[in-house]
Amino acid sequence: MGKITHDSLLSLEAYHKERPAFREKAIAERRLRTIHLGDHLTMIFENEFLMRYQIQEMLRVEKTFEEEGIQDELNAYNPLVPDGSDFKATMMLEYPHEADRKVALAKLVGIEHQMFIEVEGQPRIYAIADEDLERSTEEKTSAVHFMRFDLTEDMKKVLKAGAQMMVGCDHKEYPMHVKTLAPETLASLVSDLS
Repeated sequence: MGKITHDSLLSLEAYHKERPAFREKAIAERRLRTIHLGDHLTMIFENEFLMRYQIQEMLRVEKTFEEEGIQDELNAYNPLVPDGSDFKATMMLEYPHEADRKVALAKLVGIEHQMFIEVEGQPRIYAIADEDLERSTEEKTSAVHFMRFDLTEDMKKVLKAGAQMMVGCDHKEYPMHVKTLAPETLASLVSDLS
């Protein structure tokens, strides 16, 4: 999987014309690749298209057309593009009330390291979280984390052959699992693998 380059992006004018269709596809793609673990934890498995959309939107909102600004957006979002041997995800802890969120984030310290995927017949693997910067302290975790799940060749092989995958969390304060991904969600994730 290649990274997004300046040359592969649409100009602001071209994106303006393409935006309605681009946006509609991005909403559908994000919905397909979103997994809810209980009421408060959401995982969005990112891909090249979703990151391309995010970059184009940021350039549009900020009216950025200068090389340096475009490169800043590429540097920010390219790390979330899967490389063909991993899954990349944004994890969000969502509590609508600030007081509840404050209490929960204090209880959930370390949750980003307790997120896992388990491919049928293969050992469980845990997320490598927040490689760009530390988002948690000893007192509280962040509401947003970025993670990578490195897959073995065997995992890739069995997923491509139709194996199921589970996404879950081992944190003692939030033990939630999704045992079966929807077939279309799993197919979309498997399409990231080379």
